Amino acid sequence: MAKRKQLGRRVEGWKAKSWFKVFAPEVFDKAYLGETISDEPEKVYGRVMQTTLGEMTQDYSKQNIKMRFKVNEVAGDSAYTDFVGHEVTKDYLRAMVKRRTSRIDSIVLAATKDGRKIRVTTTCFTINRADASQQHTIRKEITDYILAKAKEQTYDQFVKDMVMGEISRDVFKNVKKIHPTRRVEVIKSKGIEAKSAIAH
Repeated sequence: MAKRKQLGRRVEGWKAKSWFKVFAPEVFDKAYLGETISDEPEKVYGRVMQTTLGEMTQDYSKQNIKMRFKVNEVAGDSAYTDFVGHEVTKDYLRAMVKRRTSRIDSIVLAATKDGRKIRVTTTCFTINRADASQQHTIRKEITDYILAKAKEQTYDQFVKDMVMGEISRDVFKNVKKIHPTRRVEVIKSKGIEAKSAIAH
């Protein structure tokens, strides 16, 4: 009998919970990210949802890009999020590395026009080996571009251009003048100062 009562309490506890539909920020057209369950709306704040850019955009050539969003607003049974970071899959990165070439990584802490900070890791894959001087020049070019681009855009604008490949394409055009370059990828990012949650 005791077991039955405990089971009953568990069922009642489950029924008391509600499902909340979670959506991406407006810059990503409020794409549906999934659902999360909670007994109180306040407990949904701060939860992190993960998906791929391919699933969000229905462009499955972008399945290699993992996206992370944090809930910062709840209205009714809907929860809205802020972008907190992305990363390309390790399999994709491994496939990009070739023998007798250089992989040049650059990590930049940038500030956007609206005062938010984001750490951006960009990788340049060359066609053949670059010497130390060329690698230094490429890193400086990437750093200068990221800092300038962030300064002229809001956080949301910068994030969208970053994950959709606009920034990589622009950087590629610049660094290929320094050394023959096969590809440039922004492989990882992390928002340092997330948007403060709306009072609740």
